[in-house]
Amino acid sequence: MQMASRLFAALAAAAILIATPAVAQEAKPKAAATKAAATPPGGKDIFPQAYFDFMLKQRTASGQPDSPELRQAIRDELNTRELVVREAKKQGLDKTLKTEMDLTSQTVLVRTFVADYAKAHPVSDAAVHAEYDKIKATMGDKEYKVRHILVENEADAKDIIASLQKGEKFEKLAERSKDTGSKANGGDLDWNTPSNFVKPFADAMVATPKGKFTTTPVQTQFGWHVIEVDDIRDAKIPSYDQVKPQLEQRMQAQVIDQYLKDLRAKNGY
Repeated sequence: MQMASRLFAALAAAAILIATPAVAQEAKPKAAATKAAATPPGGKDIFPQAYFDFMLKQRTASGQPDSPELRQAIRDELNTRELVVREAKKQGLDKTLKTEMDLTSQTVLVRTFVADYAKAHPVSDAAVHAEYDKIKATMGDKEYKVRHILVENEADAKDIIASLQKGEKFEKLAERSKDTGSKANGGDLDWNTPSNFVKPFADAMVATPKGKFTTTPVQTQFGWHVIEVDDIRDAKIPSYDQVKPQLEQRMQAQVIDQYLKDLRAKNGY
């Protein structure tokens, strides 16, 4: 593995030398020396033309201008790669790393297939807009700044409510909460829409007036809650254009995920 690391380091060093045309121009003496070392006897290229065409397309697509300097830099890199690969094969590394190389090849195939499938099965604007409207409807038009105290049983929750009715501070009683994430802040859960909570909690929160706490314990799958509503305001819902890219990406991922599930089921997995 150390030998493989050295070879990868050599390739990385060669790649750095041809990273951009500007770098190649600023270091002409070094580039000339690299060319002399990389180009095999007779100055003939020893790589397939398809490799050159692919790398040139990649570099120009990333913003590098097509130039004689860029083309020469790619030739130098490909010749260097081929020479190093030949040396690696002499040492049997292609056999030692066969599994890793096969998996890398498989990854490229999978990535390309998934990308092509996504292009062929895009999510429509209408579907994205419908999803936005659905989410917006579940969020409601209000946000609530709430605190809560979570305990194991109803009796403990009733005891906390009785203490609150006697005038004890919610923040102090929150020290008894099982919710370690909020107890240090007096049970504060900050601003939230009802959709961020499980239904029993959300329903109780919405029904509680500003500045008041629940007078009966609220049960959820997490335990028993005492909830206090500190403030209420109009919900700040982002516009469709603001969230469209994220929604589109998420829905496209769902399309891919469904295809993969169907593919596994079709093949008995």
